[in-house]
Amino acid sequence: MDRLTAARVFVAIVEHGSLTVAADRLEMSTAMVSRYLAAAEAWLGVRLLHRTTRRISLTEAGQAALPSCRQLLGLAEEAQHQAGEVSRVPAGRLRITCSPSFAEAQLGPRLADFQRLYPQVTFSLLAVDRNIDLAAERIDLAVRITNSLEPTMIARPLAACRSVLCASPDYLRTHGEPRTLEALQLHHCLTHTIVGATQFRFRRDGQLLELPVTERLSTDDTAVLRSAVLQGSGIGILPTYFIGDELRQGRLVHVLPELEPETLGIHAILLSRQHQPLAVRLLVDFLAERFGGEQPPWDREVHPEVA
Repeated sequence: MDRLTAARVFVAIVEHGSLTVAADRLEMSTAMVSRYLAAAEAWLGVRLLHRTTRRISLTEAGQAALPSCRQLLGLAEEAQHQAGEVSRVPAGRLRITCSPSFAEAQLGPRLADFQRLYPQVTFSLLAVDRNIDLAAERIDLAVRITNSLEPTMIARPLAACRSVLCASPDYLRTHGEPRTLEALQLHHCLTHTIVGATQFRFRRDGQLLELPVTERLSTDDTAVLRSAVLQGSGIGILPTYFIGDELRQGRLVHVLPELEPETLGIHAILLSRQHQPLAVRLLVDFLAERFGGEQPPWDREVHPEVA
């Protein structure tokens, strides 16, 4: 007999407490349910249920086998769900969230690329510089830049987020270019409150270095920080995904290049691994391929030597 059906019958009997009710729910005869239960016991080589005229109860072996049978049914359902979607065309509206700067510079254009491949997929993009409750906001996919993921999060790495210490040419002409950490502390420093409102964080010789600074401006908006640096207000740390054009065109200058600001991870965050819409699975694969993992395209374009 079909072992999967035998497992389904066993679980249904346990859940409904009756062969007759299980038969009704499974649209089988009671005799067929009884035969499948016997087949399950023969397959496993143990008695699964104590049966009397009044009640049904699990044996010790049945208690041990029940979780595995439920897991088997779950895996079979997931396999059927995924196989059934192979020939489907991805469609529907996806709700996505990420930071405004990453949405503007990287994610927005890639979503447009994805829609050219799958025109029946539409997006609602929530661009905020804070973590939101994915379940409450009905978010299908979050793209987060962090090294502090919660253990319960289902995350897939998409790319590395590198940053550079930079300033405008006008600022450096007026104030000079710092050549040491000590000199940097004497300059006008612009900071991001989420990363650190009163310090710069660097890697040097494999060690994390936290440099206290007196900030001239602190903001929680990366676009505001970029604008202030471009206008010559001071020196700031900005992600390379957001300032590639400015570095290439010389509107920003990489300061103290021997210092590497802390690298963060860019992750796709999902609420569940099971029964993800086809469009979500395809989109995550698409972003992972386009963003290129450890050496994303924006770093290859600005700093080809980055590995």
